[in-house]
Amino acid sequence: MTPVLALDRVVKSFGGTRAVDGLSLEVAPGEMFGLIGPDGAGKTTTLRMMCGLLRPDSGEVRLFDADPFKVRRISVDSVGYVSQRFSLYGDLTIDENIAFFARLHGVSHFADKRTRLLTLTGLLPFRDRLASKLSGGMKQKLALACTLVHEPALLILDEPTTGVDPVSRREFWKLLNEFRANGLTAVLATPYLDEAERCGRVALLRDGKVLALDTPDALRRMDHTVMLEVIASPSRQALRILREKLGDDEVSLFGDRLHARVPSEAMGTQIAQWLSDAQVDVTRVKAIVPTLEDVFIEHVRQGARS
Repeated sequence: MTPVLALDRVVKSFGGTRAVDGLSLEVAPGEMFGLIGPDGAGKTTTLRMMCGLLRPDSGEVRLFDADPFKVRRISVDSVGYVSQRFSLYGDLTIDENIAFFARLHGVSHFADKRTRLLTLTGLLPFRDRLASKLSGGMKQKLALACTLVHEPALLILDEPTTGVDPVSRREFWKLLNEFRANGLTAVLATPYLDEAERCGRVALLRDGKVLALDTPDALRRMDHTVMLEVIASPSRQALRILREKLGDDEVSLFGDRLHARVPSEAMGTQIAQWLSDAQVDVTRVKAIVPTLEDVFIEHVRQGARS
């Protein structure tokens, strides 16, 4: 099956900074593919090269088997792009914004399509409201509707839920899944590891390089050490104690829970004893499946050692 997107040893630098460093990946038709990594990992630069907005310094980008930087029409006709910043027109209403993007893409009879998109996004009752008066979640829904009005084959999303409240994030993902059920291919860049769980495959990026690329389940299985979840109070004191015993890189705090990387599950008894001796109240110590965040941290550690 010919991939929708293919990047082969792509490099892109800005001055003395190498934003993307030899990146290779493929995205299959109908796939939800995630680019995961912290700020500065190269996610946005990669997405812009995928769309043909940036030319790589070296390597090759193929979009629907064409060079998107040379064949500009392929991006205009086939790609929808949702940026991390609200980029619509605040002095236009919801209806007017969608109409503008429809005409921009040469979609002439869009009234029924616009109404359907507004119904799906829950924006129909607000169609006469100015975009500048919308909440963060509603703005992202409008951006998605404007992007999909010309029915692109590929949707590219650059951190679309950053700064959006949890309820709106959940609604946005519900919408996205509904559109994907109709065969839409999507590439998502996000710093949120929980969103990566929704992707068919993910690439973990750091400093413009791919640390690992596979399904979320396969990536978790790559971590062969034992991960213990520790619930103890006060959690900050427990974190300090376990880092003193196990090492700073072996223990991470996730809210009120600690994840400790240990050689064996039997270490749980020792951990409970250490904390109890320090007058820390231990609620639970149990082995868990590593999260993608655990896997990402481990790959970063391995990269630092190599």
